[in-house]
Amino acid sequence: MSSTPLRLLAVHAHPDDESSKGAATTARYAAEGVEVLVVSCTGGERGSILNPSCTLRPSTLEEMAAIRRVEMAAAAEALGVQHRWLGFVDSGLPEGDPLPPLPEGCFALVPLEEAAAPLVEIVREFRPHVMTTYDPSGGYPHPDHVMCHRVAFEAYHAAGDAERYRDQGEPWTPLKLYYNHDFSMKRIRTVHEAMTDAGLESPFGEWVETRAAREIVERQATTAVPCSDYFDRRDRALIAHETQIDPDGFFFGTPRDLEVEVWPVEEFELADSRVPTTLPEDDLFAGIRHEEIA
Repeated sequence: MSSTPLRLLAVHAHPDDESSKGAATTARYAAEGVEVLVVSCTGGERGSILNPSCTLRPSTLEEMAAIRRVEMAAAAEALGVQHRWLGFVDSGLPEGDPLPPLPEGCFALVPLEEAAAPLVEIVREFRPHVMTTYDPSGGYPHPDHVMCHRVAFEAYHAAGDAERYRDQGEPWTPLKLYYNHDFSMKRIRTVHEAMTDAGLESPFGEWVETRAAREIVERQATTAVPCSDYFDRRDRALIAHETQIDPDGFFFGTPRDLEVEVWPVEEFELADSRVPTTLPEDDLFAGIRHEEIA
């Protein structure tokens, strides 16, 4: 096998997504010597203050972006990963009936090839063997999450084609593409039932009932990466996002010892592989580790 380090590129919509989706996995791989790069497509400028104990009160998009840059740097340090900004502006989550139009110039309205070009350049420069992002639904219907999927999917398939994005560097072909599955109903139900069986109040009760009522179709997870030894790093990264994460809220409602016992993994869906692999997997680099890599 080549002595060249393995490389993983995780593409996310906003700062904080990298800490709530696949974070313990990226921390584990980084600690094991894999080169891990997180890309945030937007600056999170239109994010609301979701932590009731947060005293920060930005009054402009620029002030919010500056705060979230600081938070993101702290989260990346907690996870032990590299980080890059793609440079687009948060679209916000439209609310109302009918939904209002998206803000002019926001990420979700950028033409696909224009939005994908800087990510193609990063792929060709960083040369990842594996990429992760969201499934076509975005994981939930935020326009930036859907656009993040489209951009990452485009970059994964186009970066190795010398005839496309000719000004974005030398071609590089990633070997595998995965979708994050952190909030699957299987995981939520498993943890919820374990908490109720232990006589604890579960933070997932309403979520289970609501999602079940909506009959959300579960996508098939193919890969479960053991990563419970890095839940503490994930938690530190979450807390770094002071504007977004309530330290007394949802993400910390499950005792960690119980979580480690019943759900010590993070799940992914293998969307594409250019190397032979056998499902199910327990490693994003399955089929790659024993290949000659560049």
